[in-house]
Amino acid sequence: MIISMIRLIVGLGNPGAEYEATRHNAGFWWVDALADRLGARLVHERAYQARLARVNLADGPRWLLEPLTYMNRSGVSVAALARFFKIAADEMLVVHDELDVLPGQARLKFGGSAAGHNGLKDIHGMLGTQDFWRLRLGIGHPGVKAEVANYVLKKPSGAEREAIDAAITKSLDTADLLLAGQMDQALARIHAQPPRPRPPRVAPGTPAAPNPEKDPI
Repeated sequence: MIISMIRLIVGLGNPGAEYEATRHNAGFWWVDALADRLGARLVHERAYQARLARVNLADGPRWLLEPLTYMNRSGVSVAALARFFKIAADEMLVVHDELDVLPGQARLKFGGSAAGHNGLKDIHGMLGTQDFWRLRLGIGHPGVKAEVANYVLKKPSGAEREAIDAAITKSLDTADLLLAGQMDQALARIHAQPPRPRPPRVAPGTPAAPNPEKDPI
């Protein structure tokens, strides 16, 4: 499946140093890393209330966007740029933190509900459609719904941040596919699981290991 190429990639987060390293800013981390990889520079654009970079490719420009409107007003920035450059919803990829995915994992999907994510809710409201691509970066769930707001605005542990960064690196390896609209190939690579290690070979005549369910010791 090749769709219309992705023309706009949006990373979701909150502006300001106090939020920079918090879980809710995982989308910013991904777009920052993509900009570095592409040699692009994100600059503050007042007209779109965002940090913005233009990347010129052989088949046309791409836009990298980080709204500076705070998470729950992300759609203001996205809709303004999309209208000006006539970018359709299915030509957008929104990268965001995801509570229902574990740190170290990423998931690519098209459309669907916002599942309580205020950034996605506002983009849906401003565009009038849910039919845009999402790259969901797992941050894990605190286990209790009442703790979610506090959880997403805190820094992940060192181990969690390493896992999130690993998922960012792995998913960034599909950037060329994403920008070309080859979403089926990108999805397969992002969702691929590492092969299971093979059990060690047992030499002939080696005594069997004890079975803990049958062995009283």
